[in-house]
Amino acid sequence: MLGFFLTTLATALSLLVVDLVVPGVDLANFPAAIIAALAIGLINSSVRPVISALSLPLNFLTLGLFSFVVNGLCFWLASVLVPGFLVKGLIAFLLGPVILTFVNTLLSRYFAERNPNVTSPNVTVKPEA
Repeated sequence: MLGFFLTTLATALSLLVVDLVVPGVDLANFPAAIIAALAIGLINSSVRPVISALSLPLNFLTLGLFSFVVNGLCFWLASVLVPGFLVKGLIAFLLGPVILTFVNTLLSRYFAERNPNVTSPNVTVKPEA
């Protein structure tokens, strides 16, 4: 349960960073960021695999670059579902998920190092020898 909370918190904080860095991504407040983080997690676990499977031929033809479009679609879909979260423009559509993934990875690793007894599905921390 703590792992789920930390993952959601890391995603919400990452969304706030994306709001600051990427033009076209707007978050109203922190509760909207938490709800958006939950929506992104739900969409990435349910809708994204279906879209990825259906777009596999396009992804193959573009040597994997179409996955940026799939990530953008999922990011945009979360903004459609969550009030107070807005994604507008091509830069926000394509760059928002990239920055979100980068910052979320850093925060998840930080939380995993600070809480070694809590397992997170996204991050594996190697113990120091």
